[in-house]
Amino acid sequence: MNWQNWLLGALLLGAGTGGAGAESAPNQLTEAERAAGWRLLFDGHSLRGWRAAGKKGPPRKGWVVEDGILKKVEGVRGGHLLTIETFDNFEFVWDWRLPTQGNNGVKFFVVEERGILGHEYQMYDERRGGNGKSSTGAFYDVMPPIPGRKPFHVREWNHSRVVVRGNHVEHWLNGQKILEYELGSPRVLEAVARSKFKNVPDFGRKVRGHIMLTDHGSEAWFRNLKIRELPPTKPGGRNAS
Repeated sequence: MNWQNWLLGALLLGAGTGGAGAESAPNQLTEAERAAGWRLLFDGHSLRGWRAAGKKGPPRKGWVVEDGILKKVEGVRGGHLLTIETFDNFEFVWDWRLPTQGNNGVKFFVVEERGILGHEYQMYDERRGGNGKSSTGAFYDVMPPIPGRKPFHVREWNHSRVVVRGNHVEHWLNGQKILEYELGSPRVLEAVARSKFKNVPDFGRKVRGHIMLTDHGSEAWFRNLKIRELPPTKPGGRNAS
């Protein structure tokens, strides 16, 4: 990785995250981040805090840690990677990179008892084809990102953010808010009813669940996975982020 790409990733990480990543080296926290309640979900060295979906321990293949990067290995199906912990109100940020034709995603509200399903923040090289509900930053197969979303960069580092506070959810990409919705609202439930998740219990409603990095077979790189837990509402009772 050259220094220009590293600098771009650092700048993107500081944008729109309430301080997460500002002036911090990869996979580390600043004192300001710690004071704001941030913690690492990936230490840059191991899969500590993660396990294979449906298993008690980490996957035996398909995922490796190299040079401070968590890598999904091309063509090696090791299964999905879940946080050991579960979350309900949180702010989660991560850097990611895909190859040409790459396909991956980050899911949250993952409940294993209903089939390793959750709300997926899609990560996808749109030159593969597909519509708005399968484009990068979408709530996969349910809701597309906003029209005119800024382009992202295949083969370069991108920065994403998900905020869940009460029933309010936001998706961010490279410093731009690209989608927001209210869990359990008619808008969301009607969109779920038109999706492949229409028969999944409570899909589109608030649940407590794991965060998951998906294994769709293609290569994907991750770093700077950070999270902070939030109160369900802002001071004053507002339910937005």
